[in-house]
Amino acid sequence: MATQTKLLRVLQEKEIERVGDHRPIRVDVRIITATHKNLPELIRAGRFREDLYYRINVIPIHLPPLRRRQMDIPALTEHVIREIAARSGKEINGITDNAMTVLMRYPWPGNVRELINAIEYAFVVCNRERIGTRHLPPNLRGVQTSGTVAAEPGDRRTKIRAALERTGWNRTKAAAILGVSRVTLWKWMKELALTDS
Repeated sequence: MATQTKLLRVLQEKEIERVGDHRPIRVDVRIITATHKNLPELIRAGRFREDLYYRINVIPIHLPPLRRRQMDIPALTEHVIREIAARSGKEINGITDNAMTVLMRYPWPGNVRELINAIEYAFVVCNRERIGTRHLPPNLRGVQTSGTVAAEPGDRRTKIRAALERTGWNRTKAAAILGVSRVTLWKWMKELALTDS
């Protein structure tokens, strides 16, 4: 809450102070904010300032999760491949149709960040010009072979809990089974209120 107060002051007065300095410095900036939290709910709970909410909520843009924007997946994938190829120097220039089908079927609970992680994984294991199905993370390949998509929170909760119980609630091992990072698993656990108690 203290940081929110400071940020509100910056937005209203258009001034900042350097750490250890008390002289105000004028700034001319535009701020873009993003969240996956329900801010009106946080306001009611007393965890987010209402005046700051109205200050940053000038032009709200609702971006649906990736699972509801399947037609964006090919363009996003191509963009990520180009970026990683330029950065890594690896001569990977595309993805096979079968691998793209897998990406289109997957529910992407980790959203665009999870898609980026999946392509980065593929770059590590792929030694060809195009990413194939076998180069994708195991959890994505599982979607193709089983033909099921765990898009519903209840299904996801069951799969996550099963992986955690199988590993004795070892998050690193459970994340490996699910084919995601430990951080993604931690976020899912927090979102679904999963604990070992």
